[in-house]
Order: sequence, then C-alpha cells, then structure tokens
Amino acid sequence: MENATIILNDLAIGYQSKNNMKTVASGLNAAIRQGELTCLLGSNGIGKSTLLRTLSAFQPRLGGDILLKGQSIDLYTHQDISRLIGVVLTEKPDVRNMTVCELVGLGRSPYTGFWGTLNEEDHAIVDDSIRQVGIESLSTRMVDTLSDGERQKVMMAKALAQQTDMIFLDEPTAFLDFPSKVEVMQLLRHLARNLQKTIFMSTHDVELALQLADALWLMERDRLSVGTPHQLADSGALSRFIEHHGIMFDSSTLRISVTQ
Repeated sequence: MENATIILNDLAIGYQSKNNMKTVASGLNAAIRQGELTCLLGSNGIGKSTLLRTLSAFQPRLGGDILLKGQSIDLYTHQDISRLIGVVLTEKPDVRNMTVCELVGLGRSPYTGFWGTLNEEDHAIVDDSIRQVGIESLSTRMVDTLSDGERQKVMMAKALAQQTDMIFLDEPTAFLDFPSKVEVMQLLRHLARNLQKTIFMSTHDVELALQLADALWLMERDRLSVGTPHQLADSGALSRFIEHHGIMFDSSTLRISVTQ
C-alpha cells in the first residue's frame, strides 16, 4: 500500500489473563498513511483505546499482525518502538515543579540514556518542537499553570521532540473548549502534512473529524470501515453510526443536524 507506514493484517485485539481471553475486535485490516491525519471513530466501549494501546505495543495483540514500516511489530525492541511511535494519552500529566521546556525535553528520553542529560543537539530539537507547535511564549511557564488547551499543545511538542515517524493520540480534544478543539485538530493536520508524520487519533468530535481528517477508521461491533469522510458517507457507514432518533446526517455535505 503506497505510503502506508502502519498495516493491520487480520488483527485481533483484547485482553488475555491466565484463565481467560476477552476479544474486543478481530479481523481488522487497514492501513495508515504517512502525511495524513487519520481519525478513529466509534461508540464508547467499542475498543478504540484498546486498539491504540495495541498499536503502540502497550499491550499484546491476540492474533494477526501489525506491520510498522513493512516489518512485524514483533521485530522491534521497546527502544525501537519509542523511536518510531510517540503517544499522547487522554490523562492529564501529573506534573509539578517543571517548566514547559523541561517537559518537552522528556521527549528526548529514547536517545539520552539512563541519566537523561540533554546535549546541544537535544536542546535544539526541543526548541524546534516548541516552535512547530507555536508555544514559544509558554516555554518558561510551569506546567501546572497551563490551561487544558495549552497543556495539550505541550504534550504534542513533547511527542515531536521524540522525533518519531508516527504519533498516536487518545482523545486529544477531550477536555477542550470548542475553539481549542479546532485549533488542536488543525495543528495535527498541519504537522501531518508539513512534517510528513503519520498521525492517528481517536476522537468523539465527529463533526471536526469529518471536516479535518484525511482518513477515517470507524469501529463498529462487527466491522472496521476505512476511507475518506466522503467514501464512508457514500458507503452508508457514517449514517449508520451517526443517525439516531432526532439526529440526521447529510452524506452529501457531511453535516449533522438535530431535529426539533
């Protein structure tokens, strides 16, 4: 698949304990392309976070394979993964007595060894990551004084400082007001296109995803639908997901409306 940095081959995800296996989803086949913002949609409890954790190698898959840049994920070490994939989680970082610049500098940890000492090149990469996200004015601020939107941008800068080809984000707009949601989504699309990153994020902000995503993954109980917003609209997948009592979806304009 052209420009595909991540390929799922008959992937099964879920949880395995000593005496039990719970499959959340199986038979997943899809690809994520370089230079695109791909949004993962689905109802609560469908398995979006499980899929993200599995792709990030935070938990093992139950079956099938994940190819990263053409190689099975099994062939990569933990350090290899940390240099390939940057992850931004939903949870707010519990950070005190640390400046924005210092937190972004933690993104260099896959390269700095046990002591985490940054050299001149590391500092230059941190400064450039802060600039790419447009938060130069926050550089010396303490992290615990930031707004939710500012903090999310800092975490994105930290992922950029990690210098990975791929960045995964779990609900990055969850705690933000609407203008901040739009700003973060626009920034992610800009980073994907201008830096040729592979950016994959889960979200409940369906309307923003329809307007700003290059590709959508829609998880349902029995299938994974993949395509551009217009392709999933034309196939009926988005209507099936969005339309409920009092909620209408126009597949030609990608607009959602609420009936009185």
